[in-house]
Amino acid sequence: MKRKLIDGVMSFYSWFCVLAIAGAMTAMLGYLVANGFHTLGKELIFGEANPIAAILLRQPVFDGLFPAIVGTLTLVLLSVLLAIPLGILAGIYLAEFSRGPVKQFFNLLFDIQAGIPSILIGLFGFSVAVFLHRVFEGRIYPCLLISACSLAFLVLPYIIRTTQVSLETLPDSIRLTAPALGATKLQNILYVLLPRSMNGIVSGIVLSIGRCAEDTAVIMLTGVVATAGIPKSLFGSYEALPFYIYYISSQYSDQQELQKGFGAALILLALCAMLLALALLIKKKFRSSEFSIL
Repeated sequence: MKRKLIDGVMSFYSWFCVLAIAGAMTAMLGYLVANGFHTLGKELIFGEANPIAAILLRQPVFDGLFPAIVGTLTLVLLSVLLAIPLGILAGIYLAEFSRGPVKQFFNLLFDIQAGIPSILIGLFGFSVAVFLHRVFEGRIYPCLLISACSLAFLVLPYIIRTTQVSLETLPDSIRLTAPALGATKLQNILYVLLPRSMNGIVSGIVLSIGRCAEDTAVIMLTGVVATAGIPKSLFGSYEALPFYIYYISSQYSDQQELQKGFGAALILLALCAMLLALALLIKKKFRSSEFSIL
């Protein structure tokens, strides 16, 4: 009787937590939509510029969010592309080659890295920019490339850990088949273990995309500018939606300007949803190819 009562209380508490989280998410999204949906339109994104000319980079956009959208997409894609090869290779090393105290040391190191506040990584990126500025005689400033490298360092633990866990949890029946048929360790990793682990690895990439898209502390210190326009190169300044939202919410002059910040938040959510949907499609493709092999 007592055990059934405890099970019932735990079940009720679990459902309550799920409903509370879902309710909070619904309330947050509803608040954003109610305050920002009516601002969505051509003027919010392109201002007074012609949309086709702006997309083709023939006309600059001064009073719209198009430069911030381009800067956000460029920043996220560049950061993730920098982090993916390093994270996957480090995860392979930890799962397949590292043993004993060395493995324990690197596990602890990456756990500590995952807990570093983003503002500290931003300060480190800013320090690197100052150092390069002095070494190259004022030719390098905080820029898109330094921001992307800083964000890549921020999200590396997600990719490393998901790669490591995905490889280590593969059953021995999969792990030992290829070596038994004469495959080398490298061939086994490349052609057997990695394809079977790709489902978990993509999950880490999905988390990385979300973290890169939302972080403001890092980019504030490493290159983002409120009115930089479309980034002209990797060493130029850029605009980003998270910084625009922060800037508007802290320095808005009237209610209409604040509502543009809500519209920018909806656009940022849409961009994140688009990137996450792309990652999930890739994940689904790998999962279907894995079942076809089986």
